[in-house]
Amino acid sequence: MAANEILVVDDEVGIRELLSEILHDEGYIVALAENAGAARAYRNQKRPDLVLLDIWMPDTDGITLLKEWERAGLLTMPVIMMSGHGTIDTAVEATRIGAVDFLEKPIALQKLLSTVERALKKGEPLPHNGEALAGIGTGAAVGELKKRLEQVASQIVPLLLIGEAGAGMELCARFLHRPGTPWIVPESLAVLADNPMNLLERARDGLLYLEEIGNLGKLEQKGLALILNKLEKYGVRLVCSADSRLPELVEEGVFDARLFQAINGLTLAVPRLRERREDIPDLARQMLAQLVETGQTAPRRFADAALSRLRDENWPGNLPQLHNAVKALALTSLADEIAAEDVDRVLGPFAPSGQPAASAPHPFSLDSPLREARDEFERIYFEHQIKKAGGNMSRLAENVGLERTHLYRKLKQLGIAAGKGETGN
Repeated sequence: MAANEILVVDDEVGIRELLSEILHDEGYIVALAENAGAARAYRNQKRPDLVLLDIWMPDTDGITLLKEWERAGLLTMPVIMMSGHGTIDTAVEATRIGAVDFLEKPIALQKLLSTVERALKKGEPLPHNGEALAGIGTGAAVGELKKRLEQVASQIVPLLLIGEAGAGMELCARFLHRPGTPWIVPESLAVLADNPMNLLERARDGLLYLEEIGNLGKLEQKGLALILNKLEKYGVRLVCSADSRLPELVEEGVFDARLFQAINGLTLAVPRLRERREDIPDLARQMLAQLVETGQTAPRRFADAALSRLRDENWPGNLPQLHNAVKALALTSLADEIAAEDVDRVLGPFAPSGQPAASAPHPFSLDSPLREARDEFERIYFEHQIKKAGGNMSRLAENVGLERTHLYRKLKQLGIAAGKGETGN
């Protein structure tokens, strides 16, 4: 088994060398950082198995660096805080952010080794529930959403999340999931018609997340109604997501009104990405860092102008669309720094040309009933996207921000033939 790699971050050279010698003797690989800046640069390049992080450093204190890693989605390894004059309040704050333990200097040898061993045995405790929303953002809108989720976290009634596909509803559900209990997301909602009780058995005492329930057929809706009546017996927390058209589907008789009332007792709206533009630069940096860390791309960084350009986009596909753009930028940029011109190059083919879309003629009648006009728009939209994806359904699903099962169902509803599956790369 490969030796664990430990990053020691401390501005005192004597402490760094002492800890390095002790840990080397115990068989660990040790990397050293003399300040927060060096630790930040190291973490942007790779993920250590454990970090020993001093709190008091001249450039940036350890608590601030810990918060920075947490916001950027980089706190995916155990961190042990160190301090020569630590306080209970500091230790509590560090633990709240995500540190797994706290050591006071001077550090006794056996205390150091036992704490390190215990932290490594915990594996990867992060991201935990409290950090699930870091994948959505950290701005004011997400902060408010987090507070509302915290308010309902102890409730046992079903929760309905309303928002656009890709806005981050699943991450909200993960925020509510209790560690150590089942987390069940069925690959296909057809199981609601075929074997709903199996879902309850698998999710017993845990959380069951059902995505885009507005797409459920009549038999699947009956299965969901059955599950609702047995949640308490199985100790299951149910979280569902849907877009804002769900009440319309009820009015049209497509979605059962009694089921809607049963599922609609507790509802929260998840803001679209374009409604929280302040989060886009941090999200883009976080996505890029994950691509670099997992070896999918060479080290890259964003120029400020490139991040501004990303922030100004509307992102109708929300988080999946932003992730696809970041990945394309990481893979195709010729320089280490991704520039605004790179963003224009990647997003340019999809930008409207000529007159703004608002002044362009509509290819369907605005005098049609709402449902007919919406269906016609969606039909035109999906035919365009299928052509753009070359008939490749995996690429199409990524481009439009829909899960494959939901995509096939939507195309069937619109009378559009599916594409070429996985071919056509």
